[in-house]
Amino acid sequence: MASSREFVDFASGQLSAAGEITSKRMFGEYGLYCDGLFFAVICDNQLFIKPTEAGRDLFPDLPLAPPYAGAKDYLLIDDLDDKEHLAELARATCAELAQKAKPKKKAEKKAGQMSQEEVNQKQPAFDYKKEYKEFYLPKRQPGLIEVPPMQFAAVRGQGDPNQEGGAYQQAISWLYAAAYAVKMSKKGDYRMAGYFDFVVPPLEGLWWQQDADGQIRLDFAPGQKENLHWLALIRLPDFVSEADFAWAAAKAAAKQPQSAGRLELFRYTEGLCVQCLHVGPYDNEPATVAAMRDFAAAQGYALDEIKSPNEQLPVRRHHEIYLSDPRRCKPENMKTVIRLPLVAQRNCRS
Repeated sequence: MASSREFVDFASGQLSAAGEITSKRMFGEYGLYCDGLFFAVICDNQLFIKPTEAGRDLFPDLPLAPPYAGAKDYLLIDDLDDKEHLAELARATCAELAQKAKPKKKAEKKAGQMSQEEVNQKQPAFDYKKEYKEFYLPKRQPGLIEVPPMQFAAVRGQGDPNQEGGAYQQAISWLYAAAYAVKMSKKGDYRMAGYFDFVVPPLEGLWWQQDADGQIRLDFAPGQKENLHWLALIRLPDFVSEADFAWAAAKAAAKQPQSAGRLELFRYTEGLCVQCLHVGPYDNEPATVAAMRDFAAAQGYALDEIKSPNEQLPVRRHHEIYLSDPRRCKPENMKTVIRLPLVAQRNCRS
């Protein structure tokens, strides 16, 4: 059946945060354009978005399907309720499509004539999850780990992370916009020294609560998510400099003006931690954390519960890495890496 105008208008509205969305009739159905760039089709009241490397990295679980018989596979979008995630996908897709649309040189350079930058761009994208499994795919039993310094795109905030359209969900959108600006810089005129292509790492977060007397808590009071402080993170390669990040943040702010001044380059030295893979709903994490505390104590360590209320300090916090998309994964199957900072028990901070 042909798509209805009502569905086309609804889908266009849900994508509107990505740019100016327009539609045109195509073979009895509709093509969608973002700021004049063709990126999606609507067939039989279903939304199909062109597959790109950036889009697949952002939403690896989206199914592929042809919008009509004989067509190439597109990303099939079954869930149109989350406007922010739809906009993220549309922005990432269009950024890559726009670069591919640029005229190609008439003749390809021979391998011996290629610059080191061009050689690097032909290498497979570096995947932090695969290359550093000790940090991203730990066992389900607690273990000790020494985490080296890393740098992240970061946004600070406070409040319930589950609030629809709240500050935390906005922060996630801004982080992906900045991370993909770095990744896709290879397609534009801006050059980052030492650049190599990479798979955008998973979302991470540092979490804590602060008591009325200013003391920091790494054990969270149940039912008080509105009091959570958080630092939302996406890891960035070490080649990203302060100037590079300022450029990426400006690119993000051009599409999402509310992010201006909120994104920061955060360098974090985590050090010795107890780490464990938690499988299940987020609300069941206290049992995993308790097991991690017991394991650490048996090894002669305790949590490094720094009491400083100064949120600007790169202090050590309850750390989570989100390996599953809660919108597409059953709660009982969700995987989250949990890390807690440790000190020797005789050196516990007061």
